[in-house]
Amino acid sequence: MKRTAFAWPLVGLCALAGSGFLTNACRGREQGQAEGGAQTTRYHCVMHPHYISDKPGDCPICSMKLVPLEASPKPSAERRIAYYRSPMDPAVRSDRPAKDAMGMDFIPVYADEVSGAAASIPGRANVTLSAEKRQVLGVRSERVERDRLTRVIRTVGRVAVDERRLHHIHTKYDGYVEHLYVDFTGKLVKQGEPLLSIYSPDLVATQQEYLLAYQAHKRMADSGIPSVAQGSLDLLEATRQRLLLWDLRTEDIESLERAGKVARALDLHAEVGGYVVQKMAFHGMRVTPADPLFDIADLSHVWVLADVYESDLPLVRVGMESELTVPYLPGKKWRGPVTYLDPTVEVKTRTVKVRIELGNQGQQLKPDMFADVVLRADLGEGLVVPESAVIDSGDRKLVFLDRGEGRFEPREVQLGVKVAKGFQVLSGLANGDSVVVSANFLLDSESSLRAALSAMGTPELQAPGHQH
Repeated sequence: MKRTAFAWPLVGLCALAGSGFLTNACRGREQGQAEGGAQTTRYHCVMHPHYISDKPGDCPICSMKLVPLEASPKPSAERRIAYYRSPMDPAVRSDRPAKDAMGMDFIPVYADEVSGAAASIPGRANVTLSAEKRQVLGVRSERVERDRLTRVIRTVGRVAVDERRLHHIHTKYDGYVEHLYVDFTGKLVKQGEPLLSIYSPDLVATQQEYLLAYQAHKRMADSGIPSVAQGSLDLLEATRQRLLLWDLRTEDIESLERAGKVARALDLHAEVGGYVVQKMAFHGMRVTPADPLFDIADLSHVWVLADVYESDLPLVRVGMESELTVPYLPGKKWRGPVTYLDPTVEVKTRTVKVRIELGNQGQQLKPDMFADVVLRADLGEGLVVPESAVIDSGDRKLVFLDRGEGRFEPREVQLGVKVAKGFQVLSGLANGDSVVVSANFLLDSESSLRAALSAMGTPELQAPGHQH
């Protein structure tokens, strides 16, 4: 027989391939016993199939347990032998049993294997494995089913003050700080509580004007001339409005009327309750309307600013619920809606700030505290394939369908978003399909090799001694 030029390099290719063809080669050697002799069980190493032993034990190369060589399937009425091929060179075929130049028996190829070998995916072929091989390789399959598609986005967030509940304290007149009631940052103040007292020459002069107008109105209220009584009332009201516009309270003006004398310093009160997050006022300093004195934040309601990658933005929407936890309070959870998405992307992190609003009863959440944030996007129902079943080859994504009885078919699929149980299936699979989720990379290698050898072994070559 004449061998083609690529036959011997193919021997090296088969040696590198491993489990597929070398196992068959060993099976062919097992079949090559003397005719009429009793067939004995032989053993080989799963990792080094070329090592054959006639008794059980450990592999001298890797110390793995030797396993029995599988027996060659016997021809039956259900399985018809299409041809025989060389165990080392699939391109060498014969229509009857034969031996190659190394004395190894040819391997039978059945008609159902030939008809099912071609796959619809270029570069891949169908694979058939015996039960023993499937057990050794650990092949496992799962069904593709319809399920609720929920995408979980986990990120980190930072607690921030609700800007709508942050108040800056200023004066509306020039003056000097005489006394500080709130003398440190972080102090909790209640609404109406005094913050500091201020001496202001303008405020003292206005108080004097008010007292004069108040006393004149008392004298002229009973005047028989209506215009005089009304004029004194208008002057009193104008001075009163000036004091109110300078943030004096009604009770301060009433106290001034009762005392009948000017107060040197007046107190500035908190308009809202909360924590003093910044304190810029000091005893004795001169203040103007442009100078901030205190920043008071109401922390009963806070924001959480979460960082979401731009690739996840299509799944985030205003109104979706979120769940938040902090490391120092295990088991404690906060839930709140997404209320705002920042319109810009941060250049360095490629993330977008997502605002979550939360109630903060007990003030357990502090500004600038880090928290773990979970966003769950409901995508409706759809097919879900396990993540471990998908083989990403770069330009396409493949799975192996389990057709039963050890037959596996490669299938190209189109996937959607990643969900909790795997990937959303857009096309390529149907509800109830069984896909391989374990050892599928070994199946992919075997499928690629069979497709390559099938493409190279198109010419039919006769075995030695069997030329027609």
